[in-house]
Amino acid sequence: MMAIHSRLTRTAAIVAVGAMSAFGLAACSSGTTGDASKPAGDEAVTVEYMHRLPDGEGMTAVADTVARWNEENPNIQVKTTKFDGHAQDMVLKLETDIKAGNAPCLAQVGYGEVPQLFVKGMLEDVATEAAKYKANYSGGAYAGMQVGEAVVGLPQDTGPLVYFYNEAEFEKLGLKVPATIADLTADAAKATEAGKFTTAFSADEAQNWLTSQTAAAGDTWFSTVGDEWKVDTTGAGSERVAALWQGLLDDKQTLVAERWGEGFSKAITDGTLIGHIGAGWEAGFLLDSLDGTDAEGQWRVAQLPDFGAGELTGPNGGSGVAVLKGCENQEQAMAFNDWFNTQIDDLGSQGLVVAATTGVPKTSEKMLRQFGGQDVLGELATATENLNADFVYAPGFATLGKMNETAAAAATGKAKVIDIFTTAETTMVTALTDLGLPVAK
Repeated sequence: MMAIHSRLTRTAAIVAVGAMSAFGLAACSSGTTGDASKPAGDEAVTVEYMHRLPDGEGMTAVADTVARWNEENPNIQVKTTKFDGHAQDMVLKLETDIKAGNAPCLAQVGYGEVPQLFVKGMLEDVATEAAKYKANYSGGAYAGMQVGEAVVGLPQDTGPLVYFYNEAEFEKLGLKVPATIADLTADAAKATEAGKFTTAFSADEAQNWLTSQTAAAGDTWFSTVGDEWKVDTTGAGSERVAALWQGLLDDKQTLVAERWGEGFSKAITDGTLIGHIGAGWEAGFLLDSLDGTDAEGQWRVAQLPDFGAGELTGPNGGSGVAVLKGCENQEQAMAFNDWFNTQIDDLGSQGLVVAATTGVPKTSEKMLRQFGGQDVLGELATATENLNADFVYAPGFATLGKMNETAAAAATGKAKVIDIFTTAETTMVTALTDLGLPVAK
């Protein structure tokens, strides 16, 4: 078995234990050297890239973007494949392809999946190559592609938490955009007196939605102590988040509705819900039900209120482009990776909140209409730069879907909100243990 690369911290070494047991593969990089645009012998190389971008009507097709690269870079030709299934189905396909030795060099993966895939030996450590491009991206998004000091690729899009609100309704009620948790609580009380809600508590989104709020509150859930993982999901930030929602639930000052249920959409449409803490990517469809109504153009997007850690926000979703195990042309793959992920307008047309900080995509005509002419993508770019760069995921994060079950109980008074975070801790400790990774007591 090859030795673990010396660059990796203890965290990455811990992760590599799982990688060895799962695939019998080393966690060290086998990247190429030299000028990425001139492979040895000046022979052209082909880099394959699998993605799940929507490529919908009115969007700049991925194939068209890649065609520009191929025309300008004859020595590095990129072949793209669109995967039309669910993200987890794509992961299963990639796992099969890696074992068979015919996987693409690059693939789109969610930030929450990165540590697990690294544990399973599916991703390369390309930290040296990634460092060349780090300055092009939000620190919080870049952290999503790290496991310890190993870096498995480059970030593509983000899901920073922001605050959506109906400006017209706020003005009617004399409310100001909340700048702090205290403001948010005060707005909720005043709005409830008028039969309105400035927030919604959505149990079906607890895993990502509440986790990202604790990141906005300054918490980091996963770290290492010596050679062991440390899990702490009930820190000071989590306590502040729990207190906020417990108070709103107890006082019946928040809408209780599943985010992806009919109740949430109905509340937007009938004007009951006039504020919402949500991911930046929701801007692309949140207000569709208001098209052509008197409420069209009334909503705005603002930065997340201060959850006790200043201007920080947390990551709710997003993905990067990772280098898969066995990629033979890592330097060339990463050169394309950075170029593609900095094609700001093309990615913006796909509905992404881009992770790159090299520019801001033009806000679409649809968003301008729905948000009353506001430069929505400019506001989201600010949120992306404010992502908590210290918040990272750990292997087994997918198991935290159990948070949703506890959140559903909290929504009906059968549990406390803080219990959601306790559930997260016990679940993660079990997940890490099941993966054969040591956990600090």
